[in-house]
Amino acid sequence: MLYFERKFKKKGFTYIIGVDEAGRGPLAGPVVAAAAFLSTYRFRNRIDDSKKLTLLQRENAFQEIIHKSLFGIGIVNEKIIDRLNIAVASRIAMEEAIRTLMKKLPRCRQGDIHVLVDGTMRPRVDLSCTNIIRGDGRSKSIACASIIAKVTRDRIMFLYDAVYPRYGFLRHKGYPTRSHKLAIKKFGPSSIHRATFCSV
Repeated sequence: MLYFERKFKKKGFTYIIGVDEAGRGPLAGPVVAAAAFLSTYRFRNRIDDSKKLTLLQRENAFQEIIHKSLFGIGIVNEKIIDRLNIAVASRIAMEEAIRTLMKKLPRCRQGDIHVLVDGTMRPRVDLSCTNIIRGDGRSKSIACASIIAKVTRDRIMFLYDAVYPRYGFLRHKGYPTRSHKLAIKKFGPSSIHRATFCSV
């Protein structure tokens, strides 16, 4: 999972940043993006696409990642998703995550940084970028960003579950499961549901 990191290190980049998002598909809650610069590529815990890890594996990896990286997080809520659409909201979350991380990096030139982005979304930042299809399974930096974004979003939905207990956010995190759709049909959408998503 280090092919891209090594490739761009050889090209002279000092900082290789991985970027990914979580929460494009749910019917409720925010989309969350993370950007991560790893201080080491050695991890005790399994690092992979967050969707391939169990809850416990993600939590253990998350705790290790945040101690072995500099990272930034971007969060765009459901109101902005409804106003702009999920694609634009996801891009904005990525851009915010990158900007937040940039403030934590040591003083460096923009030309020292290369950004690896999962999928085809292109953040509007003045940095060298490479898009990688299924990058969360091909780049350790992106995989770490994927885990940070997923765990962060899950924790947000855990809090929302306490506020809106009838919808079962703790179980499905806002994704369109059968039980979630039935809850919306029975109780109507909550204030954190995405009104523009067809199932809502």
